[in-house]
Amino acid sequence: MGPFQLLQQNSANLITVSFVLGLLVGSFLNVVIYRLPLMLQRNWRQQCFEFLEIQDLQSADEKVPPSWENLSLAEPGSHCPECKHKIRAWENIPLVSFALLGGKCANCKVRISVRYPAVELATGLLSALVVVNFGTTWLTLALLLFVWALIVLTMIDFGHQLLPDNITLPLLWLGLAVNTQDFGTGVTTQESVLGAAIGYLSLWSFYWVFKVATGKDGMGYGDFKLLAALGAWMGWQALLPIVLLSSLAGITFGIGSTFLKSREKSAPMPFGPFLAGAGLIMMIWGHQIYTFSFTRFLL
Repeated sequence: MGPFQLLQQNSANLITVSFVLGLLVGSFLNVVIYRLPLMLQRNWRQQCFEFLEIQDLQSADEKVPPSWENLSLAEPGSHCPECKHKIRAWENIPLVSFALLGGKCANCKVRISVRYPAVELATGLLSALVVVNFGTTWLTLALLLFVWALIVLTMIDFGHQLLPDNITLPLLWLGLAVNTQDFGTGVTTQESVLGAAIGYLSLWSFYWVFKVATGKDGMGYGDFKLLAALGAWMGWQALLPIVLLSSLAGITFGIGSTFLKSREKSAPMPFGPFLAGAGLIMMIWGHQIYTFSFTRFLL
C-alpha cells in the first residue's frame, strides 16, 4: 500500500471514529436537552419558595411532579416518559434503535420524537466535520466541546426559549482559556477578552435601546452571554459577521414560518439557535469567508 492510499485509509478511519463518537455523545446530549430545563425549573421553584418563606413545597397550587424530585443527568435511568418503560441497551443504540423500533416505544408504542435521532446524526456529522478540518490536535478536542455545547443550547432554546448559564458561562470561560494557549485559533488573549466584552455589551445595549423605545424585551440575557462566549472563542473580529449572519437567518426563518403559518406573527422567536449556527459557520469557515469578502468587496 502506497503513502497516498495509507493516508486515505487513515483519513477514512478518523472520520468514521469521530462520527461514531459524535453519535454516542449525541445520545447523551439528548438527555441534557430533555432533563436540564426540568432540573432548572425545579431548582428555581424551590428557590422561589425559600425566598417567599413557604415551608411546605407541596402546599402550592402547582405540585412538584414526582419525576422531578430526584432528577439529574445520571438518575433515573433512561425511560419512556409516557409508560416509564426502562430503556434497554439494544433500544438505546444511536440511530439504529430508532430504526429498529420504527420510531415507537417498545412497550407502549407511543411515537418517539424525531428530535432524538436528529440530534444524534447532527452531532455525529458535525464532530466528523471538526476533525476533518482541524485534525487530531488539542484544538480539535476543545472545538468538539464547543460544537456539542452549541447543539444543546440550540435545542433547549428552540424548546424552552432558554439559554442556561450552566452552559453559556462555562463555554465563555473555556473560550478565554483556550486563547491563552497557542492552540492555533489565531486569536490572541486580548482579542478574546475584547470579543467577550464587546459581544455581551453590544446585545445588552441593543436590548435596552429597544426596551426604552418600545417598552418590550427584544431578547433575553442568555443571548448576551452566548454572543460573549462566541467572541471569547473567535475574537472581536468575528462578532459583526456572526450578528449579520444570525440576523439574516432569523429574519428569513421568521418570515418563512409566518408565511407557512407554523407560528403566530406575534409569538416570540428564540435568537440563540441562529447565533449558535452563525458561530459554528464562522468557527469552521471563517477564514474562507474573510478571504472571499476581502477579495470580492475590498479589492
